[in-house]
Amino acid sequence: MSAKLQIITTELALLGLFLLLCGCVSMSIGDVSYENNGLSAMIYNPGEPSDAFVQVTIYTVNGIVQQEHTVIMHPVKLESGNNKIMIPATLKPGTYKLYVYLIQNNERQTAVIRDIVV
Repeated sequence: MSAKLQIITTELALLGLFLLLCGCVSMSIGDVSYENNGLSAMIYNPGEPSDAFVQVTIYTVNGIVQQEHTVIMHPVKLESGNNKIMIPATLKPGTYKLYVYLIQNNERQTAVIRDIVV
């Protein structure tokens, strides 16, 4: 194999490795669902165990109209890796839009918007 081909092969391998790892270096919020009078959320923490807050702004959705229902701020202890957290919240049957923020050291780390039906 020529030196030029080896360099290209090595660069492509490093690029592929980088692309695989780049999605795993920051906190992320996965699925959010309603169960047992609360919101269940999956949070991925790539770092050391830490304390954080999850803020959820809940909107009721009726057709094309959404109205703020409540805001919940809940402390959580995050272990390294995947964490399933429960946030107490009582919701009546209906359609909701959730704005979920993960706050650590007074800084927003990540945020997602999720739609749920109760």
